[in-house]
Amino acid sequence: MNTDTPSPERLSAQLPPPDALVVLIVDDVPDNVAPLHDALDEAGYTVLVALDGESAIRRATQALPDVILLDAVMPGIDGFEVARRLKADPATAAIPIIFMTGLTETEHLVAALDAGGADYVTKPIKPREVMARMGVHLRTARHVRQGAVERSQARYALDAFGYATITVRERDGRLMWQTPLARDLLQRYCGTTAPETPAAVLQWLRRHLQDAQAQREPPRLTLDHGPRRLTFRLHQRVGDQDGSETVEAPGEGGDWLIVMQETSDASVLEAMGQAFGLTAREAEVLYWVAKGKINRDIGDILGSSPATVKKHLERIYAKLGVETRTAAAAMAINRVPLLQPQHGG
Repeated sequence: MNTDTPSPERLSAQLPPPDALVVLIVDDVPDNVAPLHDALDEAGYTVLVALDGESAIRRATQALPDVILLDAVMPGIDGFEVARRLKADPATAAIPIIFMTGLTETEHLVAALDAGGADYVTKPIKPREVMARMGVHLRTARHVRQGAVERSQARYALDAFGYATITVRERDGRLMWQTPLARDLLQRYCGTTAPETPAAVLQWLRRHLQDAQAQREPPRLTLDHGPRRLTFRLHQRVGDQDGSETVEAPGEGGDWLIVMQETSDASVLEAMGQAFGLTAREAEVLYWVAKGKINRDIGDILGSSPATVKKHLERIYAKLGVETRTAAAAMAINRVPLLQPQHGG
């Protein structure tokens, strides 16, 4: 907690323009908040008021204010419980909460901080002191939010390149965040929706947590759906609660960022054709060679004779600069990552 109170001159340099800021005041006695409401309103802030805990949670979730001034003692849901619920919700967790309290006993102040409060002011409320305290916490909150927005935008941008992302909370396996493409893919492949994490993904994550915590990339997980497949790669542990992207120490929990990509036989064949300058039919033959099929089986799959498959193979060997099907298969697997076995389950 920062107990330094900036001067009004320093405060004006610290805060964004007041008309860009939303303040939620929560107090069950309207007369208590009237002077503070008027002072904030005159200073140019957009001021919202809630007179009970349930309304406070609703308003905070809907409006996402920049700061919450919260009465500690209220009938029904008190301020401590309101703070705990808001901090438990990822949408409101980063909003700084300043408690307004007439309680000065140490255990009450500790309870306010334990509930997620960033600071406190004592009653009777002095508006200038409140605005000074707000300045300290608003600067930090704006920095945290901007960082979270930039990371979110970067993750959403991956959708345009066919990569979907999700975050899964280690503590209880809940799916905490997903891009639109990830939502569609999980529904199609697993039949699940957030906050449920597909059982196969959760089992894979927990099986390989030790490797991940040691910063060793674990085997990838692949789920098949007809001719298409969805591959999961464990990327890193993230700490969005405080706005940082961090790798935490083992045992501390956190959220794991998982990158997903959907591929199909068609995309693999296209990649092979581009990598080696093959025709479409040659790419198909090499694909099945890499899968371990013999000429007779490849002919059955492609509707060709084994002799025709052999002729295709001869041209493939020439283009790859190899002499055997084993060498051709190895080169294909090394040059085309989509061919590599990725079943990490």
